[in-house]
Amino acid sequence: MASIGSFLRRSLRRAGRREGKDGASAAENTPPRVPQGNQGERSSVFYSAGQFFFEYLVVVSLKKMSDGHYEPKITYQFPKRENLLKGQKEEEERLLEAIPLFCFPDGNNWAPITEFTSETFSFVLTNVDGSRKIGYCRRLLPSGRGVRLPEVFCIISCLGCFGLFSKILDEVEKRRQISMAVIYPFMQGLRESPFPAPGKTVTIKSFIPESGTELIELTRPVDAHLEHVEFQALLQRLSPHLILLIFASAMLERRLIFLAEELSVLSQCIHAVAALLYPFTWAHTYIPVVPECLLDTVCCPTPFMVGIQRRHLERVLEQPMEEALIVDLCEGKIIRAVGDEEEILPGKLQNEMLLSLNRHNSNNNEHTSEQLNALVSEAFVHFFVRLVGHYGSHIKWGRSGSGSFQERAFCKAIASKSCRRFLKKFVKTNMFSLFIEEAEKSRIPQEAYFQQKIIEYHEQKKHRRDS
Repeated sequence: MASIGSFLRRSLRRAGRREGKDGASAAENTPPRVPQGNQGERSSVFYSAGQFFFEYLVVVSLKKMSDGHYEPKITYQFPKRENLLKGQKEEEERLLEAIPLFCFPDGNNWAPITEFTSETFSFVLTNVDGSRKIGYCRRLLPSGRGVRLPEVFCIISCLGCFGLFSKILDEVEKRRQISMAVIYPFMQGLRESPFPAPGKTVTIKSFIPESGTELIELTRPVDAHLEHVEFQALLQRLSPHLILLIFASAMLERRLIFLAEELSVLSQCIHAVAALLYPFTWAHTYIPVVPECLLDTVCCPTPFMVGIQRRHLERVLEQPMEEALIVDLCEGKIIRAVGDEEEILPGKLQNEMLLSLNRHNSNNNEHTSEQLNALVSEAFVHFFVRLVGHYGSHIKWGRSGSGSFQERAFCKAIASKSCRRFLKKFVKTNMFSLFIEEAEKSRIPQEAYFQQKIIEYHEQKKHRRDS
């Protein structure tokens, strides 16, 4: 267990692209890879259509050890990969060794039970190059009589689409209640189908005994940047005012700890907070559900965004932590703060976002989940459009086709003193540096939706001037 914990601490930390604020160089943050990715790839969970839906489906079960406690073990894996090179095989072994800890992050506090409500959650494993693998999990109690132990069906994928994979897990759970043998042909059909483009649908044919052939339609949301998020989970547990304080801390890449008892609440809320940063990407340690054996992650001196079960609060508070924002999702409050969160964001822009969030929150029941996601995202995207939407005008292009960002001119272009003061801090973050690195590579904008909003904003300003 100690070796696994040591490996995970290394593998979950993203390699620094530039010298960190705490003086840690990129070389110090370069761990072994879990598995190989493309060097320099921007950290993201949004991928193009046509890829495989998933890499693995594994079943993690609790096995009784000689000392009487239960330990999670992989008892089923699809597909079984053969003829791997030595390096590939080692990477696969490390990945499969890590997965059980995240499927049962709540340690060994289990015993056979007769009733259990299925729960859906996810975790993220980050490669050294910043690319991520997502584990979509459904923890359930197998059908049967008498006391039984829960098991977890976990789909490992590079694709970020929580809603779509939740539907896939619904189908897996339905088949599990019949027989494990019925799951294989469904997952095989899924693996042979291409991942659909945003707004498109793929249809999977699946045979179920006594029911015949079923057609299962899987549709991606039109807005790809919202397909891995559920803002309603966040608004149900935190006030708009607190959400903005958390957002402000995340923008300055501070240490954030979220507490909740349910794994689904932790994973949904942390994914939602990370999504508020669009078009930027959280580029540091990111663990939506921290396994019990890795609680000392909170001692990390570099930025992190982690979720911890509330039962471990006392142990967390006993750790020798540096300054961090600790958010209790059960009570809907911040229980530890740095102290300056109220003053981070420019006042006018913060008030505009607060008005927008309060309006959407009060009309929560009138909107579908997709509509609420779009409305909430719009408020934060508009904030970034107002703050950094002029970045493209401050990239000088050379004859070779590469660009050079003019940071000083970019900051000076902002008229508001409070916005300019905040912007000078924000441009020093890793997330902004990574965004600009990508922008300097090509004249073609990287985030089409964000660029569309920038154009719309300038057109509206021009229309107001002309009218």
